[in-house]
Amino acid sequence: MNVIRLLLVDDDPLVRAGLSFMLGGDSGIEIVGEAADGSEVAELVDRTRPDVVLMDIRMPHVDGLTATEQLRARKEAPEVVVLTTFHADEQVVRALRAGAAGFVLKDTPPAEIVAAVRRVAAGEPVLSPAVTRQLISQAAAPEPNGGRREKARQRIAELAEREREVAVAVGQGKSNAEIAAQLFMSVATVKAHVSRILTKLDLNNRVQIALLAHDAGLLED
Repeated sequence: MNVIRLLLVDDDPLVRAGLSFMLGGDSGIEIVGEAADGSEVAELVDRTRPDVVLMDIRMPHVDGLTATEQLRARKEAPEVVVLTTFHADEQVVRALRAGAAGFVLKDTPPAEIVAAVRRVAAGEPVLSPAVTRQLISQAAAPEPNGGRREKARQRIAELAEREREVAVAVGQGKSNAEIAAQLFMSVATVKAHVSRILTKLDLNNRVQIALLAHDAGLLED
């Protein structure tokens, strides 16, 4: 079993200590570094080469949002899981737009945080369909001038019709099995469509597909 290399980023030393104790006790996870601010992240990532970064979203100098955007713009970037105290927060949505694989609440039970780290390391998102729907409906309103919508529609236009249907279903928070039943295809075919959408649109995960479908107005039809 490959050990997951994890970097912890939080400005509260007690939170870092708790996370380190909790996650470091798992035989499949190695804590390779800790940072107290987003300004320290780039250097630590270069030095420790983590697979996953568990990132606090609110820090005094460079916040988790900025640090996430900087990390995910890199080639071979580590996966990022955002730590937050809020379910539906505009900063969380912005972090997801930047490529974070999901988020966990700071009061999440330890076993669930461990499971989230494992899922992200395996290339899976850590947002359930229900949470995806909640985020989109509560905190992902389009820009007033419609600029985001027009850009999103131009990107969606690159998809084939079947891929567009899958993107809409992802935006509706449906699982692969639910999409397969709705569109009369196998789960394997759904996964293939999702992979092609990610590649065509240069997206990181299905949460970004959902946000793009929302921005394009496809979830209003």
